[in-house]
Amino acid sequence: MNKQRGFTIIELIVVIAIIAILAAIVLVNVTVYINKAKDAAIKSDIANIALGMGSCFAAGNGATYVNCDTSTTYVPATLAADITSKSSAPTFSTSTTAFCVSAKLASDSTIYVCADSTGVTKSSTTSICAAQACPN
Repeated sequence: MNKQRGFTIIELIVVIAIIAILAAIVLVNVTVYINKAKDAAIKSDIANIALGMGSCFAAGNGATYVNCDTSTTYVPATLAADITSKSSAPTFSTSTTAFCVSAKLASDSTIYVCADSTGVTKSSTTSICAAQACPN
């Protein structure tokens, strides 16, 4: 009467299936929070770019916003690179008296965050800055 003890293959498969289901639930929930964190970073980067654009304009004695988006002194290239790594490259629209910058959010590719020279920062379904201002 030598009985072997252990788990049957069916018991092992059931345990593995339960673990896989729990892992899938956790993965879905974690992905939502990861995208929310990316969105927060994108919004922060857009705000920092807007701040740099304003500093560039002030340093030029209020002359122009043109080329401020490429001035690494005021708008570090790392900000645009950070946004690009999370969703897509930010878009700039500049003139002598105004600017607008927008970028797509990571959690919803149809929503853009926008900041302009009037201090407005908002979300929109339009990526194009109209006349260097955030779209309505």
